[in-house]
Amino acid sequence: MAEMDKRYRVLIASYLEPEHVARIRQVDGRLDVVYEPDLLAKPSYPADHYGVPQRTPEQEARWRELLGQADILFDFDYSHRPELPELAPQLRWVQASSAGIGQFIKRYGYDTRLPNTAFTTSSGIHARPLAEFCVMAMLMHYKQALPMLRNQQRRRWERFAGTDLEGRTLAIVGLGHIGTQVAQMACDLGMIVVGTNAVAPEPCVERFFPPEQLHEMLPLADVLVLSVPHTPQTEKMIGKPELDRLKPGAYLINIARGAVVDEPALIEALRSGQLGGAALDVFEQEPLPESSPLWDMENVLINPHSASTSDRENERLTDLFCDNLLRFVNGQPLRNVLRPQLYY
Repeated sequence: MAEMDKRYRVLIASYLEPEHVARIRQVDGRLDVVYEPDLLAKPSYPADHYGVPQRTPEQEARWRELLGQADILFDFDYSHRPELPELAPQLRWVQASSAGIGQFIKRYGYDTRLPNTAFTTSSGIHARPLAEFCVMAMLMHYKQALPMLRNQQRRRWERFAGTDLEGRTLAIVGLGHIGTQVAQMACDLGMIVVGTNAVAPEPCVERFFPPEQLHEMLPLADVLVLSVPHTPQTEKMIGKPELDRLKPGAYLINIARGAVVDEPALIEALRSGQLGGAALDVFEQEPLPESSPLWDMENVLINPHSASTSDRENERLTDLFCDNLLRFVNGQPLRNVLRPQLYY
């Protein structure tokens, strides 16, 4: 942890609006905050943190110099993923802009190659946008929004009866920050909420199933929401046996990671009618290949891994980072510290 009288070089490694950079600079006099946006990728949408910049040789030399001086990084340097440990040897802490960084850390061996570096996630700041996406998807499905839009495009007047969410059972796999927010919104809509996780449930969750009892929970679900990190334990945890245990016509929402679901089994269940539909924010391969049959399925809502992204994200990220910066310089525990052995 930090020494109380030491100064620290903070390098902002992905784009932030000037007002948020100004807030970071005001946190503490012991922080030397470096932000050179000309060396960073320009965002293609609000809160885009994943671009790779095109630098001149002089700019690249300058960026490597800054990396070598950095004690703290706001976000990972996505332009030098494999060699980051060598380019930033004095790195003490990285604040990520994403919650699900466990697999990324393992892929590049940062947990062993940067043994004295703490990694903190953005867990919690995407909970509300993701929960609102789940509510939107459920309403679109049960109110038949996609057929409604298709009829509008065809100028076809065809009356129909939708149905209601009240009294339907929502099963949530993963009652963390996101799953809990989904549960609260679903309860407000009159749904019955059940869930599974390794911790005790929230008051609005009617029934709690330990992870090993997933198969007992699935037959209750009218809607199944997946909100778990990608770990060796959750890899393809939803396959044909699990999909077959759902009520015929159940609706699936995946806001976890594509690897959590056996995608061919999912496609089969959608084709057969075992699943009445799905809202998918994440996929086995991203971008989703043009050849994927999911694109042509009229009961599938496809979102390009953007359900968590909000134009208010950078404001929330900066709130978290400023709080953690103050904790760091004062020798206090950081929020959202990654446990690499658990992948979250």
